[in-house]
Amino acid sequence: MVRIDVSYIGGKKCDLQHTEGHRLRTDAPKDIGGTASAYSPTDLVAAGLASCILTTIAMYAERHGLDITGAKAEVEKHMTQPPAPRRLGRLPVIVTLPASVPAEMRERLEKVGYACPVHASLHPEVEAPIEYRYV
Repeated sequence: MVRIDVSYIGGKKCDLQHTEGHRLRTDAPKDIGGTASAYSPTDLVAAGLASCILTTIAMYAERHGLDITGAKAEVEKHMTQPPAPRRLGRLPVIVTLPASVPAEMRERLEKVGYACPVHASLHPEVEAPIEYRYV
């Protein structure tokens, strides 16, 4: 179990502290009255998705003797538009892996990325396609 303590500090900002001592702050986006001085809560979901995909792929790759150091992920956060309630609508991710990944391992790594815990936890209405590139 992990516990994260969250304190509202005013101005649409929260301070977060992880059980292990890590700290970060969130702020609301400008379009809803924040100053965007930090990640918004939905930014953290998007960032969590991209980092979870890479971490899950890396764990699988390491177990199979592959080094994917330098792999990258890029995620775009698209919120739903009115009149729909404000929520995450689309989180497309582009994962760039080293061209040195053997062709016979690529399909498996891609499936592993789709199976990451964050992707598996997203509401089915949130589109989260993953595009894989090898460079």
